[in-house]
Amino acid sequence: MIVLHQIDPIAISLGPVRVHWYGVMYLLGFLLAWWLGQRRIRAGRLPVVDANAFSDLLFYAMLGVVLGGRIGYVLFYGLGEFLRDPLMLFRVWDGGMSFHGGLIGVLAAAWLWSRRHRLHFFDTMDFIAPLVPPGLGFGRLGNYIGGELWGKYTEAGWGVVFPTGLPEQYRHLDPAALKAQFDAGALDAFARHPSQLYQAVLEGLVMFAVLWWFSSRPRPRYAVSGMFALLYGVFRFVVEFVRVPDVQLGYLAFGWLTMGQLLSLPLVALGLFLLWRSHSAPVLQPQPLASTRQEGAK
Repeated sequence: MIVLHQIDPIAISLGPVRVHWYGVMYLLGFLLAWWLGQRRIRAGRLPVVDANAFSDLLFYAMLGVVLGGRIGYVLFYGLGEFLRDPLMLFRVWDGGMSFHGGLIGVLAAAWLWSRRHRLHFFDTMDFIAPLVPPGLGFGRLGNYIGGELWGKYTEAGWGVVFPTGLPEQYRHLDPAALKAQFDAGALDAFARHPSQLYQAVLEGLVMFAVLWWFSSRPRPRYAVSGMFALLYGVFRFVVEFVRVPDVQLGYLAFGWLTMGQLLSLPLVALGLFLLWRSHSAPVLQPQPLASTRQEGAK
C-alpha cells in the first residue's frame, strides 16, 4: 500500500502565530515524562526527592534538551553553515535538533541537579531513563507529520510518498494537482520508508515497554541507564540503514555509514560498559514518599 503524505504541519494558526505539530509533540513528551516521573517519585524510586524537586529536575532537563539539541545539531550536522553564518544557531524556526546533542544537554542538566541535591549522578539517570522514550516517540511522530527525515525508496508496492522528497518537477504542484498525479500512479516510484514511524515504534514504544518493565523492580546502579543507551544505540544504528542521510553530510565511510550511526556507536559501547559495571554496584532500594514522611515525623 502506498500513501501520499499530505498532513498540515501547522497544528494551530492564530493570525501570525503558528504552532507546529512538532512543538506540540515536544510538549506531550514533557507532560508524559512529568506524569510518569510523579508515579516513580511516589514509589520512592529516587529517595529523599519530592515532587517539587522532581519538577526542578524536569525543568533542567527541558533546557538541556532544547539547548543541547540545537547546539548538537549545529555542531554535528551544520558546522559548515554555522561557520559561514553563526546566527543560524538561533534560527530554531528553520528546524534542526539532534538527539545526541539533546542527550548531552540532559546529562549536563542532571549532573548539575544531582550535585545540588547531593545524589549520585547515575541514580538520577537511572530514574530519568524510563521517562525519555515517550518523548522520543512523540518527537518522531512530529518528524513524520512535518514530512522530514524520511527514508530511502522502498522500491516496492508500499511506502509513503513525501512531497518534500519528490523530484523538482513535482514540487511546484498544488495539493490537488499532486493528489491527481498520485491517483494516476505517477508517484508510486517515489514511495519511501517512513523511517520516522520505525523510530517512533522502536525508540518510543519498544524502549518504553522494556525500560518500564526493567525498572519496575530495584536494579543495580548503572543498569537502567546502560539498558537505555544500548537500546537506543542499536535501534538508531539499524534504522539509519533505511533513512536518507543528511544531504549536507551524505555517507561518511564505506558507502553506508551515516553521522547518526557514528554517534550511536559510543552509546552502544557505553550501554555495554554500564551493564557490566552494574554487576558490582549497589542496588538502590525504593523508599515510598509516605513512609519517608512518617519517619521524618517521628
